[in-house]
This record gives sequence, structure tokens and C-alpha cells, in this order.
Amino acid sequence: MALPDPEKHAHPSISSLSASPTRSRSPSASVPVQPTPFSTTGPLARLRHFEAVLDQKLGVESHGPDRILPSARQNPPKAWVMAALWASGTMNLSCFATGFLGWEFGLSLTQSILTIVFGTLLGAMVTGWCATMGGSIILCSRIPEEDGGPGTGLRQVSISRYSMGWYPAKVIAFLNVIEQLGWSSVGCITGGLALSAVSDGRVSLILGVVIIAVMGLCFSFVGLRAVLTYDSWAWLVFFVIFMIMYGEAAPQADLATPSTLTGSALSGTVLTLLAIVYGSSSSWCSICSDYYVQYPVETSKTKVFLLTTLGITIPTCIGSTMGYNTVWSDTFENSGLGALVQTILYPLGFAKFILVLLVLSGIGMNCIAIYSAALSIQQFARPLQAIPRFIWTLIVFVGILLLGIAGRDHLLSVLENFLALLGYWNTSFFVILFTEHYLFRRGSLLNYDLEAWNTPSKMPVGYAGGLAFAMGIVGCVLGMVQTWYTGVISKMIGEFGGDIGNQLAFVFTLVAYVPARWLERRYLR
Repeated sequence: MALPDPEKHAHPSISSLSASPTRSRSPSASVPVQPTPFSTTGPLARLRHFEAVLDQKLGVESHGPDRILPSARQNPPKAWVMAALWASGTMNLSCFATGFLGWEFGLSLTQSILTIVFGTLLGAMVTGWCATMGGSIILCSRIPEEDGGPGTGLRQVSISRYSMGWYPAKVIAFLNVIEQLGWSSVGCITGGLALSAVSDGRVSLILGVVIIAVMGLCFSFVGLRAVLTYDSWAWLVFFVIFMIMYGEAAPQADLATPSTLTGSALSGTVLTLLAIVYGSSSSWCSICSDYYVQYPVETSKTKVFLLTTLGITIPTCIGSTMGYNTVWSDTFENSGLGALVQTILYPLGFAKFILVLLVLSGIGMNCIAIYSAALSIQQFARPLQAIPRFIWTLIVFVGILLLGIAGRDHLLSVLENFLALLGYWNTSFFVILFTEHYLFRRGSLLNYDLEAWNTPSKMPVGYAGGLAFAMGIVGCVLGMVQTWYTGVISKMIGEFGGDIGNQLAFVFTLVAYVPARWLERRYLR
């Protein structure tokens, strides 16, 4: 079956991709963007004026989800920041808690570590590929190198409009907000547990949740530059801390106790843990390009992929493969995460000092989650872009507080259910973007009309993207294993079921998208 030519609305030349109006609001943020027109009168106009004042005085980011043009990327972050960003966001107490799921499921330490490493790498590779769509050159073998298309300069939700379609991309924006709210609440809970433990209960868990949420808000309120500045260096502190913890904990880890499971029950349990850790790492794929829009268009695609993939995989594995034994597991279950750290480390005074530093580890994840959640709200509908990003940031902050306080006593249940659910829809999201780019856009951004990023009439209708995404959800429902539901197909794997929701989501999405998108391009747009 022959594929039709690229979209009729694709740009005919590379020069047209880099030429666009500019909007300059202040010396601190004179960022050439492709702006969205707004009313110049009324309450919203006054709010935007206030945002411009904050930009001028405090450097608060004011251009929201607008496309960053190539000419704007004059002082980009260093390439290594791509890895440091995710290292600071993943090497934290939340990952440490995730490592105890293997014990809860009845796996041996060796089985748990191998599953975590493989699942993390697989999910990180999904995120690594999606990251290449934000700011790097993507070349096609059929296009000469000098004609390679520039990076999009778009946020991840906006990029998805070119494959999902205008209206289905709104679903991605909505799910993105829920996802980031969940991530931040997990970070707040783990940080709150640590604060409560280090104060011997004098700081309540609720107050601890509030403190961690406020600290994350401070950076995300200012914007991308503040988030990148913090996350560029915070990982160093946490790396040293985890190395100290490994040094004291390694001799006590239980490598001898075998799994309590055998046969198909063991296979099913491994699949379920794999789905959880894969979901944790792949969940960044729907926001990763948000942080790469400032990189120059000549940035290597391979470099973006490798730095992102390794920046997620290595720190996540460091945080979640420290090991466990019966004493640690009982302490974690009965007294919480903070008490566990104090059990592992000695002397007690040093353990409390480490806990204080570990509290800060949740800030990096919160910075990323709050910032991207606010941007996703603005990309849900064009009228919402008229409301300044800092307003949405404050609203997201309130939501995080409510979720963190409500789920503060159920950390393992939150991790087990929430992280697995993330992977399902992110798998479908990745399949649609990947297939569209290489099969229908011929692997080149020359076949994207980047100036039309916010124009519904120039986006795909969305029938193919919507259908494929829905079929992916059907697949994950059939194959998921959750405490509240086990899919029809997953029940067939072992005594407790085996989670193959991601595998089925991948197949169902791919099988539905290819013919549907071909028909959509052939007869619609």
C-alpha cells in the first residue's frame, strides 16, 4: 500500500520554518516566539500585564506554551543538563520506596533488581525518543543533511497535535495534568514522611507535605530557567547521599532469601512489577520536550536520546535497587519511610542529617511536575492560554496539596496503582507519535507545518489518533493488574495475574493507527 505524499500544509522550505513574528516583554525575557493573539482589554489583560511586570522584575517566565523560534535560542543550557534534569527528578525517596514493591510482591532481591533495571531502561528509552522532538534536528535518509528540518521548539502536548489531532490532543493535556499532580503528591508524601521522622513526630505529616509542596512551587513559579538551574546541580547532593546509604546498607541487604513464588505465579508477578517501573520511567515522555525548547536546532538527536535515557535510567536504578531485608521491610510497613532510613544509617544523628537532605530530593520532581502541569492546562484550550501561567501554577499547587494530604498514609498503594496506570496511556501516546513521524512524515520535521502549531484547521482531524488511543486503552484494560481490577487476559497468567497492559496497549494502538491514519490522510487531512 503506497503512502501519499507528506501533508499538503507542510512547509516548502527550511527558511520559512525559522521566520516568525517576535514578542518581547522585557529585557530579561525577550524571547522570540510564535505568539497566540489575546485581547488587550479586560481583567485577563491586566493579569498579563502583571505577569510582564513579574517577568521584568523577577524573571518569571511569561511566554507560556508558545513556540520558541530557532533565533531565540541564544543562551541554551549545556547539553549535560538534559541528564542532570532527570537525575534530580528521579533520584529521590519516591524511587527508594518503589524498590520495596518487589519485597511486597514476594520476589527475591535479585529478581526485583533485574526487573527494576530492565523496566526502567525500557521506559526511559520511550521518554528519550519523545525528547528528540523538542529541540533537535531529525534527519531523514532521503533528505540531504543540509536540508534537515529544525527542532520544533514546541512543548510535548503541542507536538502531539500533529499525530493525535487537535481534539484528541486535549485528552493528552488533561491526562498530563492528572499525571503531574500525582507525581508531585508522591514527592510531597515521601518528603513529608522524612520531615516527620527527622523531627521525631513534632512536624506532622500534613505539615511536611505542605512544606515540600511550597518549596517545589518556588522554582516552578519562576519558570523553565529556575527549574533547570536547580535540577542542574541538586542531583550531585543526592548522588553522594545514596552512595553513603549504599555503603552502610549493602552488607545488610538480603541476597539469600529466595522468592516465595514459582512457575506462572512468579512470571505474572515479575510482569506486574515490570509494568510499574516501566510506567514510572515512561511517564516523562508526555512532558520531556517542555524542557528542551531552548536548545539550538543543530543539537544531535542521538545526544538528546542518550542523555535523556541515561539521565532517567541510572539515577532511578540507584534510588530503587538498594535492597531490603526482613527488618527493613517491617520497619517500612509499620513506621514509614523516614524511620526506615534511620534504621539503615548510623549513628542516629548522622541519619537525621541525611534525612534532612533527602527531604530536598522531592523538590526536583515537584519542580518538573508543577511546571509541566501548568503548561498542559494552557494547551488544553486556546482561551486558557490567555490566563497567565503563574495563575495555573498556583492552582496546580493547591491540587497537589489536596492529593498529598489525602494520600499521605497510603504511599505504597499510591505507588503500586498510580505508577502502573501512567505507563498504559503513555505507551499509546508514544506509539502514535513514533508511527506518525517515521511512517507518515518520513522521519523529517520538514513535513510538519510548525507555524500552524496552534491552528486547529491545519491539524489532523483526529479520527485516527482518537481511535488508536481508545483502542490502546481497551488493550490496557484487558491486560492490567491493579488492586481494584484485574483484566480478563491478565487473569490467565499465574495465580495473581500478570500485568501485560502495556504490551497490549502497544499492539492495539499500532494496529488501529496505521490503517486509520492512512485513510484520514487520504480522504480528510
